Amino acid sequence: MASLSNLYLFVYNSVQALGWAIALFRIVIDFVSTKSINGAYASAGDLICLLQTLGFIEVLHGALGIVPSGFLFPLMQWGGRTHFVIAIVHRLLEVQESPAVFITFVAWCCMEIIRYPFYALSCLGKCPSFITYLRYTAFIVIYPIGVLGEMWIMYQSLPVIMEKNLYANYFSALPFTYYTFVKVVLISYPFLWLQLYLYLFKQRRSKLRTRNEKQKKRK
Repeated sequence: MASLSNLYLFVYNSVQALGWAIALFRIVIDFVSTKSINGAYASAGDLICLLQTLGFIEVLHGALGIVPSGFLFPLMQWGGRTHFVIAIVHRLLEVQESPAVFITFVAWCCMEIIRYPFYALSCLGKCPSFITYLRYTAFIVIYPIGVLGEMWIMYQSLPVIMEKNLYANYFSALPFTYYTFVKVVLISYPFLWLQLYLYLFKQRRSKLRTRNEKQKKRK
């Protein structure tokens, strides 16, 4: 069973790594060919929406105990990203050409083409130490950039959401509108993000300490 689980996780993470690499390649090709950062969503948006939706599987992995990460923090990250890319960017043409979409997508892609290969190779027990180091170090810079891009887009989208009364049917039975919901999310974002950020630092200390101890034993 352990072998089947590792094989499944290897395949899943390899597919995600390939998908995010293709998304980054499309964004870069569009930027090089057009000399503009406005086409990030047009070039890779649908693929990123698909990959991000499939990422819910990782929440299930944690909930079912297939991986030791638990489900709360993966759920928070998945929920925030999915709401951003599907409920806002995918839905509103007015923000799809914003520079913030380019910034956010590039940050996500860079993070994921490190994270997923790390997970895939770890399933084989053959993850190079430099990939482990990148996995638990690159987020220090990349993660805040991505979050700032997400917040920028949410802020830009507020007037459009209000004008269109977006998702009015879904919120008709609630005492608040989607516009109010997004404002609350935007205000809460830094505090929720900080919890995830500190959690990643905790992981970094643990994983890199273990890595260093293994290297010392080999010497």
